[in-house]
Amino acid sequence: MQIALFQPDIPQNTGTILRLCACLGLDAHIIEPAGFPVSDRAFRRAGMDYLGHVSIVRHDSWPKFEDWRAAHGHRLLLFTTKAATDYRDFRYKTSDILLFGRESAGVTEAVVEAADARLVIPIRAGLRSLNVAMSAAMAAGEALRQVRTPQV
Repeated sequence: MQIALFQPDIPQNTGTILRLCACLGLDAHIIEPAGFPVSDRAFRRAGMDYLGHVSIVRHDSWPKFEDWRAAHGHRLLLFTTKAATDYRDFRYKTSDILLFGRESAGVTEAVVEAADARLVIPIRAGLRSLNVAMSAAMAAGEALRQVRTPQV
């Protein structure tokens, strides 16, 4: 299981998600351009000393990420407020990539069209969205719960 971030804007959120990936053993992908330099202090502070424990793959662009994904045959699951499928009702696979969009603008139409599934984390009416790092944690938790190896 992997997490991909499409052109992330906020270094603290990215650092927090990378820390999540380190702790859960998930690979991470950053699809450039990011809205901050990867050396940003806030990014490093949020990731703390966990950044050395996560595999981070940086992709120069969306097309390059898509080329990589096509070569490896991974399914792409887009988490968006504009989806109809509840993330808890979806059946995950260990090879899935959980994709999260830019905090300020989400993803482009090309990304929406490329996704194999579009999933939503339901929230109360009248509220816009969860923080992207919170969404990533919830999504990863549910996906890993489903694909875990049963205890013997």
